[in-house]
Amino acid sequence: MTDSRGVLFVPYQDTLALLSVEDALRICEDVYGMHARDSVVWSSPASFKLDVADGFNNHWHVKSALLKDIPTTGVRLYNYYDDGVRNTVGDLGCTRYIVLSDPHSGEPMAIVDEHWSYAIRSAAAATLACKWTGPRNPKILGLVGIGTMGTNALRCLCTMYRFEEIRCTSRRPETRAAFARKWSQALGIAVAPKDSIEEVVRGADIAVGGTTSGDVVSREPWLKPGCTFISLARRELDPAGWAKMDKVVIDSWDFNMLQREFRRMVESGQFSRAQLYGEIHELVSGGKKGRERDDERILIHTTGLVSQDVALAHFLYRTALDKGLGTWLPRAGGAGAGGRSTT
Repeated sequence: MTDSRGVLFVPYQDTLALLSVEDALRICEDVYGMHARDSVVWSSPASFKLDVADGFNNHWHVKSALLKDIPTTGVRLYNYYDDGVRNTVGDLGCTRYIVLSDPHSGEPMAIVDEHWSYAIRSAAAATLACKWTGPRNPKILGLVGIGTMGTNALRCLCTMYRFEEIRCTSRRPETRAAFARKWSQALGIAVAPKDSIEEVVRGADIAVGGTTSGDVVSREPWLKPGCTFISLARRELDPAGWAKMDKVVIDSWDFNMLQREFRRMVESGQFSRAQLYGEIHELVSGGKKGRERDDERILIHTTGLVSQDVALAHFLYRTALDKGLGTWLPRAGGAGAGGRSTT
């Protein structure tokens, strides 16, 4: 139902106070349940892109979904710069909004800044699968990449586990050293910066790949029996190693097939749908079992579902309403419904 006051704009600073890590994990799990019930309606095409490289390196992506169980319709708009060296996807300066409307009337409800909700969703949607696939009592966490994705994966996993050791690496020694100092103090756990990815991944109970690299990052032989590897981006685990894992779980086969790197891996014969153990919604609904042996090596890989982004935006909208936050924008036709333009 729309509000007579107009369209509520929920800015970035408000979203930080309105959405906790625990909220994000719960909402992402709820949306997987919606997928299991087949109550999510996708746009067609699933993703619209406008990519202009020469002279601009500009990228527009538009996605949308209708969530019957809420109900709400949301369109996700984001625009970023990527010249192959600098990528602003995780930066506050890029364009990131979700527009919500009432699916019963088509009337606008809200415009929500999604910098925070996107950042935490990217990690929450993958890490929550550890409830079913994670090791029984993990002691060592490895973080490959400590930007937005790696940091938020740490936040999510620390709500689920008490680690004894955390290892991290990044491109620059000073960055990983600063990260280690900050989180050692914040968590009261030894966080050790490492010079190589192998030092981080080898022997870890849970390893997280969350880089912006287009190259293969981690290798399957480094993964010990019983570990869970969480891939949050393009080629975090060597494609040749996927078929050697005991189980591979992803968020959506269809949406991953829209990604160039994943599709290339499948078309080259390195991995197939028959080798896929299942999608995360099947674990959430109980349709598939998770970890069945302590020595299983399990890969979790996500590309991101706009259905979860829309659900998080709707949560932010409703919570902002309840707390009197956000800024009201006028709707066309004034406060009342049914006004028509004369142009």
